[in-house]
Amino acid sequence: MSATTAATGTWVRRFHPAPEAPVRLLCLPHSGGSASYFHPLSRALSPALDVLTVQYPGRGDRRGEPFVTDVREMADRLFAELQERPDPRPLALFGHSLGATVGFELALRLEAAGTAPLALFASSRRAPSTHREGEYANIEDDDWVLSTVKELGGTPQELLVDEKLLRMNLPVLRADYRAAQGYRYRPGPALACPVVAMIGQTDSKVSLQEAAAWRTHTTAETTFHWFPGGHFYLNTRVPEVATLLRTRLLPATAG
Repeated sequence: MSATTAATGTWVRRFHPAPEAPVRLLCLPHSGGSASYFHPLSRALSPALDVLTVQYPGRGDRRGEPFVTDVREMADRLFAELQERPDPRPLALFGHSLGATVGFELALRLEAAGTAPLALFASSRRAPSTHREGEYANIEDDDWVLSTVKELGGTPQELLVDEKLLRMNLPVLRADYRAAQGYRYRPGPALACPVVAMIGQTDSKVSLQEAAAWRTHTTAETTFHWFPGGHFYLNTRVPEVATLLRTRLLPATAG
């Protein structure tokens, strides 16, 4: 593991530890993503926020572990790890794409345990109750998976220019797509924490109606923020996103 990365249990990494920060922010990556995706955001937020990044099994330093292809199992296991390592500071959740769905399920578990998050930031993800039938119908087709990834624009440049390396990443992508494919919202209590929906203006994966449906998943405030760019607007909008996160989270602990 890199000397600049600290492990906090099996699932959580810290690139820029900030033990004096008043709030922790847990970041959950997209399909095919790893904890390192949030390194730029972590750097931008440190030391104001203590940024924790999730490393799913089967990638990075967990490459030898079996994939988890069920969103609720991901949330269960991450919740268990957080419970084993309590921290008195408030926790907020930031999930990008698939990570927002995992974050929603994790927030439900945290609230049921009496440790509600400060907020759920749902980035580039439609509301859990919305579903696109047949979206992953071609999940077993390698070329379809690769073209989908390239179209969304979130693949690192070193993978895009190396077809062999890109194909080596297919098992990770397919495992996460299976998790997304199998997820169905189960009606139940709404969240009590605020939801902040963050969407790229040209994101083909989230319509206005699908984003608006986040309002039905919380009894608290739901706000919407639109950024220039597509599904991976965050790649070029880290300063703006960091400002939004600081503005929303730090006043919550004042006084």
